[in-house]
Amino acid sequence: MASATATAKPKTDKPRRRFRFGGSRLGGFMLALNLLSLLILLGGALALNEWSRGLINARQESLTVQAELLANVLGELGITQGDPYPALDDRAAAFWLRDNFIPVGQRARLFDADGIQVSDSYNVSDTIPGEPLPPAKPAGTPVEPAVDPAVIEEARSTADTALAAEVERALQGESQATIRRNEEGENVVSVSLPVRHVQQVLGVLTLEAGDVNATLAAQRRALMPFAFVALAVNLFASLVLHLFVARPVLRLSAAADQVRLQRARAISLPDLTARKDEVGGLARALESMTDTMSMRMDAIERFAADVSHEIKNPLTSIRSALETLPLVKTEEQRQRLTNLLQNDVRRLDRLITDISNASRLDAELSRDRPRQIDLGDLLSDIVSVYENSMREGDIPVRLINTAGSGIHVVGRDTPLGQVFRNLIDNARSFSPAGGEVRVILEKDDNADFWRVRVEDDGPGIPPDNLETVFERFYTSRPKGTAFGTNSGLGLSIVRQIVKAHEGSVFAVNRTDGEQVTGATFTVRLPNAARRG
Repeated sequence: MASATATAKPKTDKPRRRFRFGGSRLGGFMLALNLLSLLILLGGALALNEWSRGLINARQESLTVQAELLANVLGELGITQGDPYPALDDRAAAFWLRDNFIPVGQRARLFDADGIQVSDSYNVSDTIPGEPLPPAKPAGTPVEPAVDPAVIEEARSTADTALAAEVERALQGESQATIRRNEEGENVVSVSLPVRHVQQVLGVLTLEAGDVNATLAAQRRALMPFAFVALAVNLFASLVLHLFVARPVLRLSAAADQVRLQRARAISLPDLTARKDEVGGLARALESMTDTMSMRMDAIERFAADVSHEIKNPLTSIRSALETLPLVKTEEQRQRLTNLLQNDVRRLDRLITDISNASRLDAELSRDRPRQIDLGDLLSDIVSVYENSMREGDIPVRLINTAGSGIHVVGRDTPLGQVFRNLIDNARSFSPAGGEVRVILEKDDNADFWRVRVEDDGPGIPPDNLETVFERFYTSRPKGTAFGTNSGLGLSIVRQIVKAHEGSVFAVNRTDGEQVTGATFTVRLPNAARRG
């Protein structure tokens, strides 16, 4: 009786789980590259927005300081008239602004207490930066299209309305700092402060800086490096995807075409199979698939050679008997040849039937979907068929269940039933008269498996053939067995089916001391309750 030693399951550290986008390492890598380029642009835009706001705020603060200084001077230097109710001296204030405020790029306006403009630095200044006028355009030069006067008027009206509102608020004693559009439609930083004499508001001083557009243009130019960096990252990502995804996939496609065109038996791309990403997984899957296909083709070739050899033997015997039959002279010899022919025909029929069953086995295993099967019920049904069809002189079959109920495996009931029928038929063929075949269902030493043993009381198996008995067309029958009733494929089919169910099968001899008392075939199948 076979005894399996219990082996302790080694402790294995659980692999560290890494985050993968949608379960894909390449997907996460591509997402990271795209997010990186987006973050570069976003970071650049945020940084430049902060820088732009900082520039505008600094500009407003600078204009506010200048306006406060000018407003204080205008309010305290006696440029007033009408004591005891002072008022702004329009003429004196205008000349004072002309003499003391001529910065390039800025504009100063002075409004009286009624909001009426009394001075504008663009009008009172006679000093213009000394730059030569551009040369006259040659004749025939296209004239730039004139701007629609209605558009100019609308822009001027909008600018005047915004300025009047700003001045109105400043006349109420509130300092104003805004960004608005001037008469030409350009953005300007504007600061309006009330001109005071003691607490009385005499007017409003407005300072404008028209370099906001230049600042924004500088901001856009400063954004270009970030855009170029983002573009470079995208180009780099595209190159990486081409090198690490597109080209390997093309190589896999070319290798698959080589196999399809029968120029190669299998795909072998070791540099790709060593990768740890999805492309490496695809390469390993294709390599494993083509290796399996190559092994299957080799097995088919060997099977065809074995079948050819096994069929030739009865055919040769039949041809020899047919050639000899016309030469025999006695009825006894003729009957002997006829019996030989009948035995060879039966042998050939049995052989062709088993070969047909074996050739269909792969298709049946791949077509039937695995499901949970109660192993106890399956064995009970099989044994009951033998019990109900038993005739006088047949070897009885008995089921011994020591595992209890709820013995489930995942598999296909028809092929598994064929496994145990083949083992029972093999055991009955070797059992002597008065013996019996025992089918024993029990727990395995490894809790991940169930074990079924099929025992007979026959002569056993030669020690050198304990593994050979599972080879195709191997047969070693006891004396007295009818000729041609066995093809040598039964146990080979058993091992093939058990392997397809991730199990194992082996044979041992039972002994009583040194005396062999029979053979035992042990089938181990995975426990459905312990499968992931």
